[in-house]
Amino acid sequence: MKNIKTEITKIHYNKQARGFLFRLLEFCSIFYGLGSGLKNKLYDSGLLKQEKVDAFVISVGNITTGGVGKTPVVSEIAKYLLSNGEKVAIISRGYGGALPNKQINVISDGKEIFYNARLAGDEPYWLAQNTEGAIVITSKNRVKAAKFAIEKYNVTKIILDDGFQHRKLYHNIDIVLTDSEKMYGNERLLPAGPLREGKEAFERIDKMIIVSKNIDHSRAEKLAKITAKKMNIKTAVCYTEPDYVYNIKNGEILNDGTEINAVCAIGQPEQFYNFLTNYRIKEKTTFDDHHRYTEEELPTGTIVTTEKDAVKMKDFSRNDIYALKLKTKIDVEKLLT
Repeated sequence: MKNIKTEITKIHYNKQARGFLFRLLEFCSIFYGLGSGLKNKLYDSGLLKQEKVDAFVISVGNITTGGVGKTPVVSEIAKYLLSNGEKVAIISRGYGGALPNKQINVISDGKEIFYNARLAGDEPYWLAQNTEGAIVITSKNRVKAAKFAIEKYNVTKIILDDGFQHRKLYHNIDIVLTDSEKMYGNERLLPAGPLREGKEAFERIDKMIIVSKNIDHSRAEKLAKITAKKMNIKTAVCYTEPDYVYNIKNGEILNDGTEINAVCAIGQPEQFYNFLTNYRIKEKTTFDDHHRYTEEELPTGTIVTTEKDAVKMKDFSRNDIYALKLKTKIDVEKLLT
């Protein structure tokens, strides 16, 4: 299942990486950095204008490439706002979905879901499934999508899913997530490393979230204190833990000790596998992030996958596919104040 993308990901999180491929990626990073830096300077100087809309815009994003655990945090923020009487829209680019993202796609109006995971994209579909009451929209043009949400649904709060690098739409608050285990990898810019922007980007961050995907959260808590002190950024910890494993067709809970095949297509698969220690893993099958599954390529035997992957398997005929339910704990009230 390994290809060039998998090899590049390994380089991103290896500070001792060497060799021809690394040197090539490092050379390409020079041009990426120039482009990214120029864009930010143009926005920071006001030569490129940001557009404000008549709603409070919360950007939830990464400074590194995917797999941090952003989607559940977006959902938790939306639930908190909804519980306080706000009309909430989540706007995503819809990466990986088959719907054309040049147009505005309403995945959910808060009551009904209009597209499946293949069309909507796995993350927007998951958000629609798990955030009742929130309007979920995908579009490449975040400004138009925001205006549409305000005019059509009278939304008061807009959450930009993966919005940190999108600067055309003005953000009232920028929240950035970092993985407690991976952090910033080899600390190099794309494509040689996982960083989407240079060090100057940290000046735009209003709140930082250290995501702990572990049973022991001491590392994340320590990193949060260090980040808050060294970078002078208000920092919180998001606690992500395994809850239970359930059958995606009938909801049956899988017993501990069952022999399983672990399958996933996410940015950081090792953390998913580490959450399955209560089971006997016969085989691990890792696909590239956002992979579109076919039933034929899945191994035989009981399969356990992530909820993000499960939405792409729910129409398969087999009845032995299970998903890991995670529980996400974060003090959203404190985060937003």
